[in-house]
Amino acid sequence: MDVCTNTAATREIAEQAIAAAPDRAERWVRAVASGIFLVAVAYTLYAARGMSGGMLMPGGWTMPMMWMAMPAQSPASAAVIFLVMWQAMMIAMMLPSSWPTLELYSRVARHTGQRHPMLNTILAGVGYFTVWGAFGAIAFAAGFEISRAAMLSPQLSRWIPVAAGVSLVLAGIWQLSPLKQSCLNHCRDPLMFLGHAYKPGVWGGFRVGLHHGAFCAACCWALMLMQMVLGVMNLAVMAGVAAIIGTEKLWKRGPFLARLVGSVSIVVGIVLVVRSI
Repeated sequence: MDVCTNTAATREIAEQAIAAAPDRAERWVRAVASGIFLVAVAYTLYAARGMSGGMLMPGGWTMPMMWMAMPAQSPASAAVIFLVMWQAMMIAMMLPSSWPTLELYSRVARHTGQRHPMLNTILAGVGYFTVWGAFGAIAFAAGFEISRAAMLSPQLSRWIPVAAGVSLVLAGIWQLSPLKQSCLNHCRDPLMFLGHAYKPGVWGGFRVGLHHGAFCAACCWALMLMQMVLGVMNLAVMAGVAAIIGTEKLWKRGPFLARLVGSVSIVVGIVLVVRSI
């Protein structure tokens, strides 16, 4: 009963916060977020130009530079460079679609009398992108090991396009699944999310960000997998995936778009597998 009561009270406060006019603190939060977003976009564009190209491999595919350690570079330093680039890319791609939830959290923090609402909101953002940073670390570990194995085994390298096609099929199946739709509905309704997930206190913001980031990663991992297959630092692919993520979350027909993208991914994956065998 207490949980239900707290949820209802938080939803009521959130509804009041939505109706309130932006105040000076909120304008500062927006300005800070806009500055972070612009810096992330600029660095992503710079990194994409620097990481363009790759190595032609047996099987007719190109190994992107980001999965390789350069001469005299350790795997650890390659991982650090990748993760900095990845985090900037995630901020550029994900902040616009996650902002409604972060902004609503900021308003609720102020309306509930939190002592440091702006700090709480920043920590919510840090928690959110911590999840995507962990996702990037897993992606780098997998990509680095697969690339190293492909360089040592031409036979394995020839099977990489088939594996890429299978990955697109699996990503498409996830896009069509009820679990994807459930996670997407969670991300599409910040009011419902905060009604259940809101936590007071400075570290409460970080926990809310982790919670939101986990649902967002579950919702979008298949789209990120598609991006890695099609070109993780290809600007056109990056912009397309970011547009799909934002449209899925913000457009009223977002669930339909998710299914449409999934269907296309399955078809493209099957074609890639057939062509590569």
